[in-house]
Amino acid sequence: MPRSQPTARQRRLGTELRKMRDAAGVTARRAAELIGTNPIQMSQVEAGKAGISEARLRYMASQYACFDTALIDSLVAMAGERGKGWWEEYRGLLAHGALDLAELEHHATHMRMLQASYVPGLLQTEAYIRALMAYAVPPLPPQHLDTLVSFRVRRREVLSQDSAIAFSALVHESVLRTRVADRKVAREQLAAILEQSERPNVTVRVIPFDVDGFGGAGNSMLYVGGPVPKLDTAQIDAMHGSFWMDAESELTRYRALLDKAEASSLPVGASRDFIHRIAQDI
Repeated sequence: MPRSQPTARQRRLGTELRKMRDAAGVTARRAAELIGTNPIQMSQVEAGKAGISEARLRYMASQYACFDTALIDSLVAMAGERGKGWWEEYRGLLAHGALDLAELEHHATHMRMLQASYVPGLLQTEAYIRALMAYAVPPLPPQHLDTLVSFRVRRREVLSQDSAIAFSALVHESVLRTRVADRKVAREQLAAILEQSERPNVTVRVIPFDVDGFGGAGNSMLYVGGPVPKLDTAQIDAMHGSFWMDAESELTRYRALLDKAEASSLPVGASRDFIHRIAQDI
């Protein structure tokens, strides 16, 4: 039976298989014939609504003349995932997009982020998270608010687990000076950022108000590295939802934007000193 609500990761697997087929100039009907199925089933595979076995995937790749072994192995690993991550505990309680983001972070090989609005989610304290969520209109029911807070707190574990990935955050000064709650919460949040930045896998750099040539305040984004560059993902939040990009042209653009923003930021040591000074001002 087709999946009624495939995850973003399942859809991405199907997208990559379709990209591979398109690059080979093979029709969906012909692809279905190659693996002994029908066009409807083939469409469901490429939409992430149906799974595919390792044998079939590797045979398809060979017929598409794809010799990128690392990419094929990565797709096979995605197709073979059977276990359910911790985020599945929240299915039915939170929006699918939130669960997809947690899964994306879990499988990341590295992450880069630019934030000119809020403290990056993986660096937020519980009090900061609660203040942000409580600002919603209309107000969230208390139980749902608690669920959202606990979910985001749990997402932070990706930075502290044994196989913690590299996380680089570019944060504008406005983010550090904005009080989403009161001074106590603001000071605790700045202290938490400094504490997290002491981890060997976490880098925080500040873009100050008085830097010249920074026009990227409207480009807040998350860039997530996949097991191979072709499986990278760029994600942008908006008021009415989030947008995920995986086309090579889009990924190239967002990498360039992050590089430009990084060029406007202070070095790591200077950024830490800068955050210390802001904490003393609040």
